[in-house]
Amino acid sequence: MLEVPVFNMKGDRTGAVQLDPEVLGGRVRPQLLKQAVVAFLDRQRQHSARTKGKAQTAGSTRKLYRQKGTGNARVGQVRTPVRRGGGRAFAKRVPGAVVDFPKKMRRLARNNAILVKIKSSDTLIIEDLNCKAAKTKVVANMLASLGVDRGCVLATHELDRNVYLSGRNIPKTDVRVFESLTAYEVLRRRKLILTRPAFDLLASVG
Repeated sequence: MLEVPVFNMKGDRTGAVQLDPEVLGGRVRPQLLKQAVVAFLDRQRQHSARTKGKAQTAGSTRKLYRQKGTGNARVGQVRTPVRRGGGRAFAKRVPGAVVDFPKKMRRLARNNAILVKIKSSDTLIIEDLNCKAAKTKVVANMLASLGVDRGCVLATHELDRNVYLSGRNIPKTDVRVFESLTAYEVLRRRKLILTRPAFDLLASVG
């Protein structure tokens, strides 16, 4: 069984909870995690960069002058890549398809990333996270009391506007809803902080 420590907002440890590693996939799958990172980053690109090849450049396709007898080097059409204004020799094309990553693989990759964080003792649970107003100081003081100063992702079970607004301006801190959390976001930051309801959701659905 895996043990995850539980803290309050003042940074005091109040206990620990047990979690069956089978809920998170049982074992770490490095290749799956790599696929998840590549797929996530691939989807951040616009895939719109392109240049014109010889076929897309304007101009006639006729041969500029006869092959022999002129004293000049042989040459073909005006759109050839070796002439000014011609098409690019290796033009950029729109990719046929982005990296495919099905929903079941995304969920397993996310759970695997959480498994990595738990095994490396970089995961903790906040049992009483409560922001009555959007105050950055509240979340900043909580992270300072927990000793989280090198980046973290804070996952809540549902969208909490006050928590989101309180944490979004803190450097290297991401506030996410658990259901939309990805493996890349978990691995990107050093620490993973789960609210108690978010951890219960993880333990129930995996």
